[in-house]
Amino acid sequence: MARQLRKVLFATGIGHFVEWFDFGLYGTLATIIGMQFFHTNDPATALLSSFAVFGAGFVMRPLGGLWFGSLGDRIGRRNVLVTVILLTSGATFTIGLLPPWSQAGMFATVLLVLVRLFQGFAAGGENAGATTFLAEYAPADRRGYFTSWTDTFGFMAFVAASGLVLLLTAVLGEAAMNDWGWRIPFLLAGPLGWIGLYLRKNLEDSPEFLALLKNRQTEATPLRTTLTTARRALIFCIGFVAIKAVMHWMLQTFIPAYLTTTLHYPALDAYTITTLGLLVIAVLVPFMGYLSDRVGRKPLMLAGCLGLILFAWPAMRMMASGDTLSASLGLGLLGVCIAIFDGACNAAMAELFPTRIRYGSIAMAYNFAVAFFGGVTPWLLAYLLVATDNPLSPALYVMGVALLSFLTVLRARERAGLPLRT
Repeated sequence: MARQLRKVLFATGIGHFVEWFDFGLYGTLATIIGMQFFHTNDPATALLSSFAVFGAGFVMRPLGGLWFGSLGDRIGRRNVLVTVILLTSGATFTIGLLPPWSQAGMFATVLLVLVRLFQGFAAGGENAGATTFLAEYAPADRRGYFTSWTDTFGFMAFVAASGLVLLLTAVLGEAAMNDWGWRIPFLLAGPLGWIGLYLRKNLEDSPEFLALLKNRQTEATPLRTTLTTARRALIFCIGFVAIKAVMHWMLQTFIPAYLTTTLHYPALDAYTITTLGLLVIAVLVPFMGYLSDRVGRKPLMLAGCLGLILFAWPAMRMMASGDTLSASLGLGLLGVCIAIFDGACNAAMAELFPTRIRYGSIAMAYNFAVAFFGGVTPWLLAYLLVATDNPLSPALYVMGVALLSFLTVLRARERAGLPLRT
């Protein structure tokens, strides 16, 4: 059983790594993409346009979540996860082949938007599927630990994306990176996707779902059942994910551009600071998942939210100091807070819903929250900087959303260690 769990964890995690490596690349390279695909000489305007296209992909995620989530509850978790990784890696590979504005004009922008919309639709089925799959395989007393690895692999992917951009920038130089080097990471998504596809195809579906199939208890209309029987759980799940979504896309997408465009750090320093901050989260999340199995989900999630409420402003001030070490420590402080929250969050989401509607329910709530909170975060924070002319203004948004998630978690029921609802 232990060997099977390790196999499931590795195959699910590698697929998740590929998924978020793809998304992390766009965020890390948002500044370059803005100058490549939009006709403007103003870096701030180009960045806002790039973030707007980034957000457009998130508009499609709820639709993808509804589609793939429903399929996952009807035909199985594994089959959908195999499809999702094939589609998203293909879309990311395509971005590396797109012509820039200088060659294709507006057609280049349109193609970028279409690929991002398709990528967002496909990604709607990934996180909910990976979380559901691992939760249904894991023992009840280790569910927090196993499900936390989805975020661990996700942040490892962000670290890899940021680190690869850092390496290429150091080797090629900023001029070559801005001209053609940015395409290399996107093209790597093709072979990575095939690796993840192979690993996932060689897994059996989760024991919980196979039991539903055996007993002919799969739900014919899972989304309708969710909306009629699990509305309260959906609200809790959205509240859980709100701060998670904001912080993930703030750290991965907004921060690199913020450091270079607003705070004027050299590109190498900005990528180094971001990579270190993401690495802190990737290392800490499994430990927090383990801790959530011992003390419960609520204490960790409440502590993570409270940390962001208290430390978001000081952390942003440290980043705005102009000192690379201080900026790294500030971003690391934010990373510790989100790692505490993330370690417990995935298990808490899975424990809200019964098996027959779990995939679709998580997909519905998660992708709505990510679209509403996460997808607009880079654009909204960039807009706040322009509107207020205050480099610390993004901290206010973080504090507000952290308070919303704190109040939601406070009212939730603790289910750590209990059997999954069937």
